[in-house]
Amino acid sequence: MATEYGQGYGHGLALHEHGLPEHGGGRRHRVPAGLRAPFEARSWREFGYVLLSLPISILLFVYAITMVSLGAGLLVTFLGIPVLAAGLAGCRGFGALERVRARALLDLEVADPEPLRMRRRGFMAWMGAVLKSGTSWRALLYAVLHFPWAVFSFVVALNVWVYGWALLTYPLWFWVFPMWAGQDGLQIYGDETHSFYLDNPFEITVTALVGLLFTLATPWIVRALTTVDRLLVHGLLGPSKLATRVVELESDRGVVVDTAAADLRRIERDLHDGAQARLVALAMDLGLAKEKLAEDPQAAARMVDEAHGEVKTALQELRDLARGIHPAVLTDRGLDAALSAVASRCTVPVEVQVDLTERPVPAIEGIAYFTVSELLQNISKHSRATWAAVDVWRVENRLMLQVVDNGMGGAATSGGSGLSGLAERLDAVDGILVVDSPVGGPTRVTAELPWRTV
Repeated sequence: MATEYGQGYGHGLALHEHGLPEHGGGRRHRVPAGLRAPFEARSWREFGYVLLSLPISILLFVYAITMVSLGAGLLVTFLGIPVLAAGLAGCRGFGALERVRARALLDLEVADPEPLRMRRRGFMAWMGAVLKSGTSWRALLYAVLHFPWAVFSFVVALNVWVYGWALLTYPLWFWVFPMWAGQDGLQIYGDETHSFYLDNPFEITVTALVGLLFTLATPWIVRALTTVDRLLVHGLLGPSKLATRVVELESDRGVVVDTAAADLRRIERDLHDGAQARLVALAMDLGLAKEKLAEDPQAAARMVDEAHGEVKTALQELRDLARGIHPAVLTDRGLDAALSAVASRCTVPVEVQVDLTERPVPAIEGIAYFTVSELLQNISKHSRATWAAVDVWRVENRLMLQVVDNGMGGAATSGGSGLSGLAERLDAVDGILVVDSPVGGPTRVTAELPWRTV
């Protein structure tokens, strides 16, 4: 059950949770984000998204309300159901376009929702699948809710953007008023007796500064507006939580099946190459000893003695194999005794501390045992550590495991390493594996498993 740490402890960089190097990261800008935001492509894409949202949402809202109202009004006849189904199908199509638009302009990756599930072919089956699909009704809800928000965000974004740039560039175009409008400058206030114009250098400068503040704040205002759009698209046009969970369970089932098949192959290989080969050799030695028993008793005795040693070795291999499948001490005495036994076989001193008032279900207990066992074998083979520690405790409904060593570090779950396989096994039961292993050490591996009691 041993695995290797990444490319070995001495290779690779310590990684963050998202797989990015801790040191020597991306490019650093000399201009602060607040000053460069109005000129970034992202700001203009988000502004374009807001501007496009209004005409698209009007079209989508009118279509949805018209089709649903027409379908509901015709429900007294047979025509109402297909009209309603067509309306929901159209909303699904608009939803697909909105996901593409969000992906292109907002860099929002939203997975496609679950497809229609039809038990048989035909128009009636398609119509029933559309009406029963939660994705269809969520797309309809998006069409209704997005319209008022699109109107609000369009008005706010367009006004702050136009006013900001207009005021900022006022020193460049204020001359238009005295030359073409017959007034001194931009009029702020005016009635029959009083009027106020922005016409002297001080007022023009203040106007430009106010425009600068608006211009710098506009990208962040637009970004806040598009945050709501992100939530709407992700929540209403993406896959439902149930569908996502089904996909995760299907993936986890595949991991469990592959792991079980790999374990069976390992057991078969160990039996064939280890104990079985020794037992075959033992049978041959005993046959030869039987033939020599009458003519050369001393040689036969030596062969029997050698066969006795082979029996002991074969028994030890069978014990090790049985321990790798499920150790008896784990079943009889629990994690504390089982992990202490594993720690005693490690090549470095290991401190074991198990703080559990009760035992989890055997399946979780077994996964916890083999997780610690594999991590300790990695320490023995790759870490060059002189000390290690194992802590096991419970936090509410989670079982926590932590293995620490003072080795050379560099462990990672990337690149198809043994730790990545261990992380996949834990993920199959809703567990988590977190590796903190900077180059030079120390290494801290934390595993989290769901707590289930018998």
